[in-house]
Amino acid sequence: MAKDTANASGYTPNDLSKRKQDNTGIFSMPSAGSVLIASVGCLMVLSLIMVASASIPFANMHHMDPLYFFKHQMTYMLMGLVAGYIAYKVRLLWMYDMLALASSLLLVILLLIATLMFGDAINGSKRWIEIGSFNFQVAELAKLVMVMFTADFVVRRGNEVRQGYGGILRMGLLFGILVGLFLSQPDFGSLVIIIGVILLIFFVAGAPWSQSGILLALGSVGAAYAVMFQEYRMTRATSFLDPFDDIQGSDYQLARSLIAFGRGEVTGVGYGESVQKLAHLPEAHTDFLLAITGEELGLVGVLTVLTLEALVVASAMRISYNALKNRQMRLSYSAFGFAVIFIGQGIINSGMNMGLMPTKGLTLPFFSYGGSSMLVSMIMVGILLNIHKHSPNIPSAQCRHY
Repeated sequence: MAKDTANASGYTPNDLSKRKQDNTGIFSMPSAGSVLIASVGCLMVLSLIMVASASIPFANMHHMDPLYFFKHQMTYMLMGLVAGYIAYKVRLLWMYDMLALASSLLLVILLLIATLMFGDAINGSKRWIEIGSFNFQVAELAKLVMVMFTADFVVRRGNEVRQGYGGILRMGLLFGILVGLFLSQPDFGSLVIIIGVILLIFFVAGAPWSQSGILLALGSVGAAYAVMFQEYRMTRATSFLDPFDDIQGSDYQLARSLIAFGRGEVTGVGYGESVQKLAHLPEAHTDFLLAITGEELGLVGVLTVLTLEALVVASAMRISYNALKNRQMRLSYSAFGFAVIFIGQGIINSGMNMGLMPTKGLTLPFFSYGGSSMLVSMIMVGILLNIHKHSPNIPSAQCRHY
């Protein structure tokens, strides 16, 4: 009888029904982890391609190995992959141990002080400290630690955060220390990112509008003070309003960046054919790598990079939302904080390249040349993948610890 009901393909109706059910997931939405890995991988490949193109003229001019920056970027990527894998394997519960968080925060403060005392001044700023043969920017590590510390704080001190001003006052003391250290370097851009992510974590954790308003007001006053009483900051803050009024002076970098975008049009002038990287746009492989991408690969290349950046942010937000549904608040706030850092730096860097914002020394995550940023960003990805993998398997009774 079974033989009679089999069709020409050799499958019985029951077999076909089962096969149809097994194939229902073929066109299902990819997981947040898969999208995150694919997007970061594509950005890293594009980064290596564009860093190689943009940095060769600069390296030749300074009598260096033509692929010096390409090799360094690849080295930091490999280091980042190792560090990210370790972060992926570490137990989540250990990351939110109070002693571990306090020790990490103390380490960051000590490294910031050491940077001011022993760091080499580069372009007038003391932001890097030498660790062996590598320079490390402590501000990047501070972003990671502050997200983790704040995520734990708003859960552990939830009542203080949502009621009264105890939580905001406690964080205010830490604010003061960080503001003083970052402005002493100076590193105004990183400070803005850190304050912004702390504010947003407090806000989503349920802090009253009044608290957020106070922090925002204090931050605005501090930012205004820092800009108005430093001539170079005031120049940067106003020069983007008319990027061609002082093309040989304060507007030089921005004007060259806009010229690069203009030359690239839709499809670009061709890979390796940029003119602005030939000593016109200083150190084009760093903060203005997106402009060289626009010149060589055009609007298509720029949109590809920004789309991949958006997918990274969307993946992190989706991981945060899934943890929130599971009532794992520390994990949710941490993933949210990483997403804010990625989108904040992405907006500032791309806006700076396109003349929409003042110039600021912030990298485009996973794309611009910068070892410290690449290394710490990969650790953030490792933690995000760790949350994505283990969040669904945490028993309900243990969710309060996460």
